[in-house]
Amino acid sequence: MGRGILLTSNLPQLQNLIKRDPAAYKEEFLQQWSHYESIRQIFQINPTDQAHHFKELVTFISQVSQCYPKETANFPSHLSSLLMDNYTSLSPDIRKALIQNLVMLHNKNVISSIELLKTLFPLLPKTTSSSLRTFIRKTILSDIRTANLRSKNHKLNRAVQAMLFGMVERGMEAEVIGDKGKLRAVSSQSKPEHSEDAIWAVILTKELWRKGIWTDSKTVSIISLGCFHPVLKVQSASVHFFLGSDDEKEDSDDESDDEGPDVKALHHRREINKKTRSGDKKIMKQLKVAKKKKHGKNDPTTPNFPALQLLNDPQTFSEKLHDMLNRYDKRFSLDHKILLMQLLSRVMGAHKLCVLAFYTYIVKYLTYHQLRIPAILVSLAQSVHDLTPPDALQPVVRKIAQEFVHPGVGSEVIAAGINAVREVCRRQPWAMEEDLLGDLIEYRKSRDKAVTAASRGLLQLYREVNPGMLKRRERGKEASLGMSGGKQPLQYGHTTDAAVDIEGLALLEDHFQQLREEDVGDGQEDEDDDKGWEGWELESDSSSSDSEDWHNVSSDGDDDLVLSDSEDEKEKPPASAEPSVESRISTLATTKILTPADFALLNDLRIKAASKAVEAGGGSHAKRKLAELQSHKHAMEAGQDGTFLSENDILGPRKKAKADYAERIASIEKGREGREKFGSLKGKKKKETPSSSTNREKARNKPIMMIMGSGAVRGKKKASLRDKQRKLRAHIDKAKKAR
Repeated sequence: MGRGILLTSNLPQLQNLIKRDPAAYKEEFLQQWSHYESIRQIFQINPTDQAHHFKELVTFISQVSQCYPKETANFPSHLSSLLMDNYTSLSPDIRKALIQNLVMLHNKNVISSIELLKTLFPLLPKTTSSSLRTFIRKTILSDIRTANLRSKNHKLNRAVQAMLFGMVERGMEAEVIGDKGKLRAVSSQSKPEHSEDAIWAVILTKELWRKGIWTDSKTVSIISLGCFHPVLKVQSASVHFFLGSDDEKEDSDDESDDEGPDVKALHHRREINKKTRSGDKKIMKQLKVAKKKKHGKNDPTTPNFPALQLLNDPQTFSEKLHDMLNRYDKRFSLDHKILLMQLLSRVMGAHKLCVLAFYTYIVKYLTYHQLRIPAILVSLAQSVHDLTPPDALQPVVRKIAQEFVHPGVGSEVIAAGINAVREVCRRQPWAMEEDLLGDLIEYRKSRDKAVTAASRGLLQLYREVNPGMLKRRERGKEASLGMSGGKQPLQYGHTTDAAVDIEGLALLEDHFQQLREEDVGDGQEDEDDDKGWEGWELESDSSSSDSEDWHNVSSDGDDDLVLSDSEDEKEKPPASAEPSVESRISTLATTKILTPADFALLNDLRIKAASKAVEAGGGSHAKRKLAELQSHKHAMEAGQDGTFLSENDILGPRKKAKADYAERIASIEKGREGREKFGSLKGKKKKETPSSSTNREKARNKPIMMIMGSGAVRGKKKASLRDKQRKLRAHIDKAKKAR
C-alpha cells in the first residue's frame, strides 16, 4: 500500500521505474491510464477543470507509451482530436504541452511523419502565439528535411504536397477584392475563410524550395496556383517567389530564422569569457556566418530561373495572368500591377511566348509622368524576344518615342526612352521603323552624357544587326564592308545555321597545349579527368587537334577577337604563317568533355586576348568587344545571363547619383582601413623623428574658456601701446625673413 501511494503521487519516479522494467509495473500504469481516461472525459466538457493534472498525465503517458503499445494505441488520436476540435478553448500551456507530446511520440516512432503533419498543418494558421507558431513551423521543416536527407522520401513528399495544394485551393472560389483606395478597408473585413491557410502553405513551400529540399515541378505548381489566389497577400508572396525577391515581411517568424548572430555580442562575449583556442574557433565560425548573412542581404535581386523553367503550361499561366491583370486593373494598386507585369514579362521572355494583348494593355502606362515608369519599361523590354511579331511592337516603340523623346522633357527622360527602345529592338530588331531610327540616332550629338550614350548605343546596335536601315555615312567601316561582302540580316522568323564551333575555343586549345608542353618539360604527369570537376580545377590531359587538321576560312569582318598588330596582318595573313586563332575551327569539344572550370578559363582567355587587341590599337571595335566580355563575366558571376533587365539599364548613367546608406557606410569603412581605431597619426609616425605635439601646439586647440584666465591672455589685455607696436614690428620682420 505504501508503494502504491508513493508511485501514484510521484509520476516522474514511476516513469523511471517503468522504463527500467515495464512488465513489473504494468498494473501501476493501467491505474494511471484509467485515471487519464476519466480526467480526459471531464476535460473535454470543461477544458479549464483539472488542466494541470491532465497535463502531467499526458506527459507521463507520452514518455512510456512505447513500453505499452497495445494499451496506448489510441493515445495519439486522443491528442490530435483535442487539438483539432478544441484548439480555441484550450489554454496556451495545454496547447503547447499537447503539441510537444505529439512531437515526442513521433520522435519515439509511435506515429509516422504523415500523421504528425496532418495535425500540425491545420494548427499553424490558428496559432496566435509567435513562439508556438515558430516551434510548429520549425518542426514541420526539420521533419521534412530529415526525411529527405539521404534520399527523397517520395511517399511523404506526395502526401505533404497534396496537403499544401489543398490549403491553397480551398479559398480559390472567393472573389478578388483588391487593395486600391476605399476597397482596402473592405478587404480587411471580408477576408476569405481559408486565407491564412493559403499564405502559410506558400510560406512553407518557399522555405522548402529555398533550402533545396524540394526542387521539383509540383513545388512550383503549388506556388503558381497561389499567383491567382483572391487574397492579395497570397498573390504577392507567390509572385515574389518567381521574381526572386522577398521584399515583404511575410511573417515575423521568417525573419528570426534568417537573422545572423550579433557581431557586437560575439566580440563582447569574447572579451569577458576565458580565452581558449576552442572559443576562438567558435567565435570565428559564427563571425563567418554573420558575414555571409550580411552579404546575402545586400546581393542584388535575381530572378528564380529554375522555377520559371519548371512551370507547367507557361502559355496558359501567362494568359491567366494577363486576364487577371486586365480584369482587376481598377482594383489593384500600381505596385501590385507592376509585380504582375514583371512576372508575366519574365515568363514570356524565358519561354518565348506571345501574349499580344499585353502590349495593348501596357501602352496606356507609357508616359513619362507615370509613377514607377522605369519598372514598367523594364517589364515591356523583358517580354520581347525574337519570335515576337514586329507588327505588335511597332506601335509600342512609336508611343515611347513620342512620349519620351522630344525637346519638351528633361534629359533623363530622353535617355530612358531611347534606352527602352534600344532594349526592345535588341530582342526584336524589326520593331523599328527606318525614319524613326534616323531621328533617334541624331540625339548622339546632344550635350548630355546620358542621352549621347543612349543614342550611340542604339546606333551601334543597328550597325551590328541591320545596317541597311542606317544612312550610308552612319553605318561605319565594318558594317559597310559586311554589306559589300553580301552579309544580310536575318528576316523575322529565320534562325542561324547550326553551330560548328564554340567561340574562342582555339584559345583554350592553345592554352592546354602550352600546359602540356610545360608538364612534359618538368617531367610531370597529366591529371585525371575527374579532377577537373573538383572545385573547378582545370583539366590538363585534353587532346587537341594537330596542325594538319586546321582549316582556313574566309573572314566575314565580324571577328570577335583581334590578335594581330595591324590591320594589314588581319586582312591578309602571310602564306607561311600558321592559321590564326580567328580563322581556325577547333576540334577540342569533340575530343574532351569541357568542365565548368574550362568554360570559366575560356572567358578569361577571351578577355585577355581582347585586352591585348585594345593595347595593340584595335580601335573602337576591340574596346566594345572587351567591354562586352567583361560585362558578361560580371553578369554570370551575379547569377544573371542578360535575359532580364534592371531599372538602371533603362535609366542609363546619371550625373552625381546620390549614394544610398550601404554605399556611404562602405565608403566610410574603406577609409578606415589601415588606420588605428582612435587618435591621430600626426606627429607620431609621419615625422622623421616620431614625437608627440608640443605644449604650444596643444594650446592652439584649447577651448577659449580654459585660457581666459591665463597670464598670457591677461597680459595682452593690459599691454601698453608701445608693447603692441614692438610685437607687430617683430612679426613683420620675421615674416620678411621667412619670405
